[in-house]
Amino acid sequence: MMKFLLVLVMMTPLGFLNYFWLLQFSMIFVSFMFLLTFSLNYMYMYISYCFGVDLISYLMILLSFWVCSLMVMASGKIYLTRFWSQLFIFVLLILLISLLMAFSALNLFMFYVFFEVSLIPTLMLILGWGYQPERLQAGIYLLFYTMLASLPMMVTIFFYYYNHGTLEFFMLDKELNEILLYLCMNMVFYVKIPLFFIHLWLPKAHVEAPVSGSMILAGIMLKLGGYGLMRMMVVFMSIGMKINSVFIGLSMIGGLMVSLICLRQSDMKMLIAYSSVAHMGLAVSGILTMSFWGMSGALMMMIAHGLCSSGLFCLTNLNYERLGTRSLYLNKGLINIMPSLSLWWFLFVSSNMAAPPSLNLMGEIMLINSILSYESLNMIILMMVSFLGAAYSLYLYAYSQHGKIYSGLMAFCTVNFREYLLLLMHWLPLNVLILKGELMCLWL
Repeated sequence: MMKFLLVLVMMTPLGFLNYFWLLQFSMIFVSFMFLLTFSLNYMYMYISYCFGVDLISYLMILLSFWVCSLMVMASGKIYLTRFWSQLFIFVLLILLISLLMAFSALNLFMFYVFFEVSLIPTLMLILGWGYQPERLQAGIYLLFYTMLASLPMMVTIFFYYYNHGTLEFFMLDKELNEILLYLCMNMVFYVKIPLFFIHLWLPKAHVEAPVSGSMILAGIMLKLGGYGLMRMMVVFMSIGMKINSVFIGLSMIGGLMVSLICLRQSDMKMLIAYSSVAHMGLAVSGILTMSFWGMSGALMMMIAHGLCSSGLFCLTNLNYERLGTRSLYLNKGLINIMPSLSLWWFLFVSSNMAAPPSLNLMGEIMLINSILSYESLNMIILMMVSFLGAAYSLYLYAYSQHGKIYSGLMAFCTVNFREYLLLLMHWLPLNVLILKGELMCLWL
């Protein structure tokens, strides 16, 4: 793992030299190098000092590399306007390094440290390159929601170490059976994923963030919560069997409520942000069933959602850069003026509603299987969530592509090669990975 960290550290001068294209190429090259080192083994590999990779870490790190390289590609406007572009690249690389170290940490405290460190570059992205003046409030929301929930986790980590003498993921075999300790340890992951009721920071942060901020939030930062829950459920097996049903019910009903909220959004970014809450509600329910299907389905859903949601944010940004608005009342009739982009809208919206052959479909099937095995009454809510998922996805597509063109629309440039490539690099892994879906099931 240290060699990949060293490569990323060596890349930082490229940001200060303002070689956007070279840095982007290097990051995609590292992604492919990391892809080639894959081992069909569920055990840890590349162990060095206190870092190592098993299958879930591997997939999350690969997703981090991929989304961060696409963030550079999506931020062409920052490069063209020279708006602190060197600092932007530096912040992005620090963020990537912190995510890489968080996902490959073998020690719970190391994971906690880098989990928190990744907040700072994300906050800088929102505050520095956000679009509206409310970005300060959005940044404070993000910071305080996470910081408030993470302090009890730190205390619980110290408590566990004091009593059991280890924090290595290999050796987390002593269970904690108090509800208070369960809440203290896992609440930060519920905030991060986010669970319904503590999700308000997410739509706000997405709306105020630049496209790169939205991509990293949807693509990677939410996955930190799911990754943490997957790692920590080992410690809460017995108490989890009693209390997890409460959180599964909460996330199911939350997914239903959020899907209904999606149907009345006028801001495209807000709609996609709320749909993230609904999808991750399914993923957290799968993890909390503590079944093989649930864990594998949640892992698959996290990978699929990272690519699909990030792609939808890119599409919204393409419209925003040309029309100057994200409102669905003004983004109308786009099939008449940008028909090639309408195809991409259709492809991503169909993936978002879990249509074949997307990875979302496979993840959703596995999650539905695990949630119904846990409690068959969930069938009613799952039907509603699945139906409403299709409804708000079609609403987003139909409202933006059809209708009468906004009369105040002036001349604008068409979509260029870089932007098509950006969309293709989101869509291709999302729909091709289903052919190797069994890889997601190796890690248990």
